[in-house]
Amino acid sequence: MRRKAGELEEKLRAKRDAGRKLLVTYVTAGMTPDWLEVVQALAAAGADAVEIGIPFSDPMIDGPTIQRASVMALDGGATPVGILGSLRHSELGVPLVVMTYYNLVFRAGHRRFAGSLAESGVSGAIVVDLPLEEAGEWCNEADAARVETVLLVAPSTPDERAARICARSRGFVYGVGLMGVTGERAQLGASATGVARRLKQMTDLPVCVGIGVSTPAQAAEVCAEADGVVVGSALVRRLIDGAGPQGVAELVAELRSGIDAA
Repeated sequence: MRRKAGELEEKLRAKRDAGRKLLVTYVTAGMTPDWLEVVQALAAAGADAVEIGIPFSDPMIDGPTIQRASVMALDGGATPVGILGSLRHSELGVPLVVMTYYNLVFRAGHRRFAGSLAESGVSGAIVVDLPLEEAGEWCNEADAARVETVLLVAPSTPDERAARICARSRGFVYGVGLMGVTGERAQLGASATGVARRLKQMTDLPVCVGIGVSTPAQAAEVCAEADGVVVGSALVRRLIDGAGPQGVAELVAELRSGIDAA
């Protein structure tokens, strides 16, 4: 008997099973005063879920673009409590997934942090620097709060460990497209389609690939193997350049069109 899915998995699975390729978009919370409008624009333009980055002073997996966005947010006074409080009053129409680092989870306490996410309408969490072997306590508290913990599988992850990560992941499985930090690349790494192909053989959860996916053509190429893509740095760069909600909505519409036409 399959466990009962939460909102994130349920909605993504339903869209995938209906033949839609999934688009998960990312924004760093607090990087601009209108960041909530940005989230609304992403959803309205065709994102199937939105990943909300909680800014952190040492974002080890993030490249220069998202690092800069985190500094902008922190300099502007963004805090986890303030960010989640803002989300609590928002009706966005798509599942929200918080992306953060374990230091913030540990400081708040597992149960308190999971409860805060649930109270704010967040249905998923990605704690990027928390390995499977040390994630049990957090995952259990998140499960109890109906917050789905999305786990990552890198191209270098051995099959046996990848299978265990897939078994413990909730919502979707995040396939890491290349070995390195987040950021735009001129060409898609061959490992992006390879990790997607491998994960699709291991799990029935939706498989979405991110890191190094920036353009409609790259997104379409990944979706030939994966159930969907995660796009972050290309959107954040536009916001840093002053594009605003309308500007990122235009890129999301382009990504959506590229994926759907593939």
